[in-house]
Amino acid sequence: MAKYLLLKHYRGAPESTSHASTDGWTPEEFEAHIAYMNDWADRLKASGEYMDGQALSPDGEWVRSDGQGRPPVTDGPFAETKDLIAGWSIIDADSYERALELAAELSAAPGPGGEPLNEWLEIRRFLGEPPTVTE
Repeated sequence: MAKYLLLKHYRGAPESTSHASTDGWTPEEFEAHIAYMNDWADRLKASGEYMDGQALSPDGEWVRSDGQGRPPVTDGPFAETKDLIAGWSIIDADSYERALELAAELSAAPGPGGEPLNEWLEIRRFLGEPPTVTE
């Protein structure tokens, strides 16, 4: 089994064919979208493939140390993650193919009119132990 991080993006992914932005969705459409994702997570919990997941607030700041005793710096000329990542899920799949299958299911969450969004998701495998170098 390998763990994978599935990232949902507000923007920054390839252009969606269904315009995945939730702007203009009815409350019912938004509730159906969330219910689909919750049902997906519940099904994966039952199979042991779901580890965790959260939606993220659009609010956030950059923070870094500016040296001992100095306040953190909270601005810079960088793209802000809050504009890019809407939420995440961690799955534990027995193969990369299974991880892709589960990500595709999540991508099909309904949007306006109940139609599948088919939104782009980013999938990243967790690193295990670093390889041992032998010569």
